[in-house]
Amino acid sequence: VQLQASGGGSVQAGGFLRLSCAPSGRAFSTSVKGWFRQAPGKEREFVASINWSGGSIYYADSVKGRFTISRDKAKNTLYLQMNSLKPEDTAVYYCAERPGLGVGGPTYQYDYWGQGTQVTVSS
Repeated sequence: VQLQASGGGSVQAGGFLRLSCAPSGRAFSTSVKGWFRQAPGKEREFVASINWSGGSIYYADSVKGRFTISRDKAKNTLYLQMNSLKPEDTAVYYCAERPGLGVGGPTYQYDYWGQGTQVTVSS
């Protein structure tokens, strides 16, 4: 399974972006999807996750109230709406997926990863 993340770009602080992630090839009937990010010189960190039903959603404290994760089952596409962006949100953002009916969360293990899309927020 290849995950294709898109929608990154360069914005000023306070701006917004919407990231998308869609698989090429096989699509799983059920899965947990998540977003992670990695800033230069830092470890990859959890951003948000959503389970199959959408009833279990987790966010990192640093993005709560600003980012919204969602999924379109018909399109098998994952989204991350990012509002009120800050310079510290600058990172490469990765989408991830694990088949099944898990709940997701910060420590959930994912099987498939996208190639990443760059988000740069200037002050």
